[in-house]
Amino acid sequence: MMMNRRKLGHMAMGLFAAAALATPFAALANDEAPDALIRRLSGEILTAIKSDPSIKTGDLPKVIALVDQKVMPNVNFRRMTAAAVGPGWRQATPEQQKRLQDEFKILLVRTYAGALNQVSDQTIQVKPLRASPEDKDVLVRTEILGRGDPIQLDYRLEKTPGEGAGWKIYNLNVLGVWLVETYRGQFAQEINAKGVDGLIETLAARNKANAAAKG
Repeated sequence: MMMNRRKLGHMAMGLFAAAALATPFAALANDEAPDALIRRLSGEILTAIKSDPSIKTGDLPKVIALVDQKVMPNVNFRRMTAAAVGPGWRQATPEQQKRLQDEFKILLVRTYAGALNQVSDQTIQVKPLRASPEDKDVLVRTEILGRGDPIQLDYRLEKTPGEGAGWKIYNLNVLGVWLVETYRGQFAQEINAKGVDGLIETLAARNKANAAAKG
């Protein structure tokens, strides 16, 4: 069973809200502390959503462009997908791994598009970071403040070396629920029942159904 749509909507919104990065600032990511990065990126994406009504209402091509240009460079999406798929990832061929990433991304992007109409006067509060300067894996805790109760959003980030070095998000906790762990249980059931191709087919079918409902 897929997770509650409302909670997943908050989860996807938080993931992409915190991960957004405008290209002119990309060089700064190497030197920024992870909590400073989250604070700046949150402001960037909230500004983008509020300034473009078509994004806020879920215009899918614009949402996809927003994700591709500003979000994905700051998420270790391969690691996130592999962790969500679990042991089945190692069984998958390179082509299957690509399909899994593509379908997982579409699932999250479409959920994000549906969640955008909740964004109005919300702000992000980043809590003090509890980490040492030498840490390569940190937890950044935040809350979305606005209408209704605050939404807890916690982010796992890793410091990546080499080309494209900097802090990258690889997991998200919303209201005590971790994204990767939640999907791992769901995906494992599909893989156990129908194999890796079965999981890909299930994700593709859900994305197709979501597209039809949107249309």
